[in-house]
Amino acid sequence: MQTFDIVIVGGGIVGLTQALALQQSGLSVAVVDSHVSQGMPSGDPQLRVSALTLATENILSNLGAWQNVDLNRLCSYQEMLVWDQDSFGKIEFSAAQVQQQQLGHIVENQALRHSLWTQAQNCSHIALLAPKKIKQLAFGQHECFITLDDDLQISARLVIGADGANSIVKKQANLAQTFWDYDQHAIVATVKTEYPHQHTARQIFTPTGPLAFLPLWDDHLCSIVWSQDEPKASELLKLPKEEFNKALTAAFDSTLGMCELVSDTKSYPLKMRYTRQWVANRVAIIGDAAHTIHPLAGQGANLGILDAAALAEHIIKLVKQNKDFGLAKNLRPFERWRKTETVKMVAAMEGFKRLFAGDQAVKKLIRDTGLRLANRSSFAKQKIIQHAMGIEGELPKLAKVLKTGKFS
Repeated sequence: MQTFDIVIVGGGIVGLTQALALQQSGLSVAVVDSHVSQGMPSGDPQLRVSALTLATENILSNLGAWQNVDLNRLCSYQEMLVWDQDSFGKIEFSAAQVQQQQLGHIVENQALRHSLWTQAQNCSHIALLAPKKIKQLAFGQHECFITLDDDLQISARLVIGADGANSIVKKQANLAQTFWDYDQHAIVATVKTEYPHQHTARQIFTPTGPLAFLPLWDDHLCSIVWSQDEPKASELLKLPKEEFNKALTAAFDSTLGMCELVSDTKSYPLKMRYTRQWVANRVAIIGDAAHTIHPLAGQGANLGILDAAALAEHIIKLVKQNKDFGLAKNLRPFERWRKTETVKMVAAMEGFKRLFAGDQAVKKLIRDTGLRLANRSSFAKQKIIQHAMGIEGELPKLAKVLKTGKFS
């Protein structure tokens, strides 16, 4: 049996961030995942991308992973435009309003995972166990025992579940969750636009759901996330390519001219999941294992990465205090910390979704008036931008960097 201090189940973006963030802990870490890195993507853009905030970029940069991302696969965005379809309500944001060079970056998930994987391979405290799956998981008083699908047995003082919404760790630890179905599907695809995107992230709220255009490294390519009520989503996915292009262009108010699909379309159901207990003896969960939210603000990956940085910071503190980092009572401060920040985001996303759903005249007037007033208030816009950039709230040290380049 191989023994580690910590085993992380899930070697995606969040799990690898967790492993790297523990580098200063002096602990041995194993990462278990069913897939090895697929390498840095090349050619056509990947369908799954993330909009990374400044706080997330700080974390990745401080861990040495941001520097591994191919710059040719990155797209910074300096402006953001949000508006309500067929109305006067809109709001515009600019990085210059908060004295920053950009609001964030759009990056392919595969590119980000490969950069993290490459960095983890160079860390002596990390063992990458892949491709392997969990066969059995048992929690003891002082350690947990894991049997992998090749019958390799490992043990650890703490297991961290970073294995997604359908987390095996969460199920085995009997961590209850609250959830509801948004009754929507998110359609993702890459589209070519007639006019250049000008490094601007755009989102329009339609009566049946929001549509986001995220700029990619090519001036005429965008990644779309089209969240639609289930009947409408099914209808759109059945359309011939030319008809889909017309429907997409119309839904987007022809803002970037004619839109043309240059990839397949994929869809996935949208559900809100919130695990009521994130820690137990010998186990903790982070990322999508702990929470999933509506993609309308693009904060899913950012929340998970912040979870990882916060948990690592708390574990390092416990190690310095010579406390058992596998006990639930010692992990509670981390749980309270990240639950507080996550609940704020869950509530905000639910509020936005409900406010912008449908086209009732009174609701439309209220939200459009609110958007217009917020757009005219420099103070309100600054607070919204800071929140969108992830530089509001209680942040882990890895997310905060002074102008000198040192941690704040």
